[in-house]
Amino acid sequence: MIQIPSILVPIDFSPYGDQALKYGCALAGKFGSQVHLLHVVDDYYPFVPEASVFIDQRDDYLAGLRTGAERELVKMPPADWRPADKVTRTIVVGTPFVEIVRYAKEHDIGLIVIGSHGRGGLSHVLMGSVAERVVRKAPCPVLTVRPGQHEFVLP
Repeated sequence: MIQIPSILVPIDFSPYGDQALKYGCALAGKFGSQVHLLHVVDDYYPFVPEASVFIDQRDDYLAGLRTGAERELVKMPPADWRPADKVTRTIVVGTPFVEIVRYAKEHDIGLIVIGSHGRGGLSHVLMGSVAERVVRKAPCPVLTVRPGQHEFVLP
């Protein structure tokens, strides 16, 4: 029998992340899994040449993003999902796919459930895909949830 002691759901506060959260909670309910919610505050400063002018404001900027994320993450998963005591919420700063994979390795995660924006074409080439990179680098199986696809979990 398959056992999944822990499920990681990266949260980006988008509808795609919300959909992944539904799947993650449904699977956790079936398998009795611990749910790990991870939000990565994307630190753009190293990638923006002009950011060095504002480097003294970087800490304030990141602290503001972290505070906002904490305020929203505590509301997840929805109150009707139980057991709430099986939820771990974490916020880190870094590059999203790197931090997701790192967290999965450090916490011996059994499954990652991640939302995918489903971008294609030039948008995908320019922005890349966090979900795609996680699938390639993750130390465990990854379930990607795309918008408008077949739904196993009812709203």
